[in-house]
Amino acid sequence: MSETTKVVARMRDRAGKGGARSSRREGLIPAVIYGDKQPPVMIAVEPKSIERELRKEGYFNHRLEIDVEGKGYQVLPRDVQVDPVTDKPLHLDFLRIGPQSVITVQVPVHFKNDAASPGIKRGGVLNIVLHEITVRTKADAIPEYFEVDLTGLEIGHSIHLSTISVPEGVRVVSRDKDATVASIAAPTVVREQAAADAAAPAAAEGAAAVPAAGAAPAAGGAAPAAGAAAPAAGGKAPAPAKK
Repeated sequence: MSETTKVVARMRDRAGKGGARSSRREGLIPAVIYGDKQPPVMIAVEPKSIERELRKEGYFNHRLEIDVEGKGYQVLPRDVQVDPVTDKPLHLDFLRIGPQSVITVQVPVHFKNDAASPGIKRGGVLNIVLHEITVRTKADAIPEYFEVDLTGLEIGHSIHLSTISVPEGVRVVSRDKDATVASIAAPTVVREQAAADAAAPAAAEGAAAVPAAGAAPAAGGAAPAAGAAAPAAGGKAPAPAKK
């Protein structure tokens, strides 16, 4: 289950763009808390208390406790707007969660024991198809991550969604219940060599079908007599024989 991190904030005097700009001038990040069938709460977050969380993997899965002037709110991050130039956060959205809140989140996938995979030892490559798995779960039971053990996997082996161990109460949301999560692919050099070997016979057959440069024409085509001179341009035709 994901940990709960405490964030410090204070109430905003007013909503809208004007209030957001005012918070930024004070060095704070404007934000809003909404959901759980309660009115939204406009707040301004202390940057130091949230910037470290923003850089963590699975930020949107981490439960936060926002302390707003002594009142605590249990929330999940839902959106981050950033400056396109400085990459600093401009606005934050938080979803208020209650004891029975059920939500949909994306949980990261971690892979372990790659050194114990014979396929990887022989130069195979771990080809990751799904970096995250979408699940439906209670807000207080979000998995931190899913772990896949690569021990014993050979080249050509695939890990499917149906083989991932999921905690009780957590439901995987996917149209394809047996979707591929990752596979051990053959090394690139081996694949290129196999393709070259397969193409070699076809190339040889094609080369045999093309006549060599300077080859004689096919039989039946009479070649001009050696030394035969071509008629001079503009030359007179021979006179007819006398009777």
